[in-house]
Amino acid sequence: MHGNDLNLTECEVYQVEETTELEKPWRTIIWESETRDTLMESIKSYKPTVSSVSQVRILLIGPVGAGKSSFFNSINSVFRGHVTSKAISGSSSTSLTTQFRSYSLKAGREGKPLPIILCDTMGLEESTGAGLNIEDISNILKGHLPDLYQFNPSAPLHSEAHGYRKSPAPKDKIHCVAFVVDGSKVSIMSEELEKKLDAVRQKVNLMGIPQLVLLTKVDEACPLVTEDVRNVYKSYYIKQMMQEVSTRLGVPLSCVVPVRNYSEELELDPNCDILLLNAVKQILRFADDYFDEINDRRASSGLLC
Repeated sequence: MHGNDLNLTECEVYQVEETTELEKPWRTIIWESETRDTLMESIKSYKPTVSSVSQVRILLIGPVGAGKSSFFNSINSVFRGHVTSKAISGSSSTSLTTQFRSYSLKAGREGKPLPIILCDTMGLEESTGAGLNIEDISNILKGHLPDLYQFNPSAPLHSEAHGYRKSPAPKDKIHCVAFVVDGSKVSIMSEELEKKLDAVRQKVNLMGIPQLVLLTKVDEACPLVTEDVRNVYKSYYIKQMMQEVSTRLGVPLSCVVPVRNYSEELELDPNCDILLLNAVKQILRFADDYFDEINDRRASSGLLC
């Protein structure tokens, strides 16, 4: 009898550890409809500080099934006012995205294009010679890759290929990279995948492109967040996940942003919207750093934008 009690106690302790709620949130978000409206307006009115660029190009990179296409669909849904699925998304062991896609977003059905373009890539796969080719990433970052380019995991794009942009303009380049990582799988991320992500990060760093991590599926990772997405910064477990991602990918904790994508819902949830819009706001802030760098370089060389 005593042994059973002991097991039960261990089980209860484990549950408590999984769902420890912090006394107060460690990041502040005001969960009100005004916050959602303010965020939407600030994103709609955003303008890059480099005059030749009208839209920020954001590259989504991550393992197969982490939620890259779902993130685009979710942002699109928020601005359309209903759940949409323009990009193919779902669960599969191999990448559902086989082409390089640049998705422009609109504010409402007949609305103006938003100042962001989300670029979706083939998923990174653990095995060598599968998934997104690391060399293709350089071409994407530099703006050489045409939209609808069909990925070939065994051979990167070469400069004579159809549609290859030989001299890309600033508007064709990537201005911010968002690594998309499944929050419910952080602790079981393989060494191979970590190495691939590290190789990508080094390329991005060399080009001086800002990067952040979108931690998806936080509701699947923690029961507190399943219950209420507003608990995301009160969950000790999610904070631990974010710290682990920060350490594994070598990015500061301030560059890790949790999101909950729309996948099975038919209606929008204002709190999910706030979390998603906050992520976009953070991306735009990072892109501003990139544009400031360009402007500083031009100013020091005596060139105007």
